[in-house]
Amino acid sequence: MTNTFTTERAIRIMAGAFILISLALGVEGSPLFISKNFLWFTAFVGANLLQSGFTRFCPAELIMVKLGMKRADGASCGK
Repeated sequence: MTNTFTTERAIRIMAGAFILISLALGVEGSPLFISKNFLWFTAFVGANLLQSGFTRFCPAELIMVKLGMKRADGASCGK
């Protein structure tokens, strides 16, 4: 098993970061709170992850591949 930075790993990092940031900005108890509307972004990221699990279509991966990032074996957008 290699330790190569692939689209699959980048998508997991990006999705996790987006969720944590949007929660920090959207939950009233957070010191970074701005607006509850940031929780819609959290829902969007979760819905996108859910649909990509079923359809194997991931727009973020397509963009990363076009930018030159290497795909993992069995990547969500196919080969």
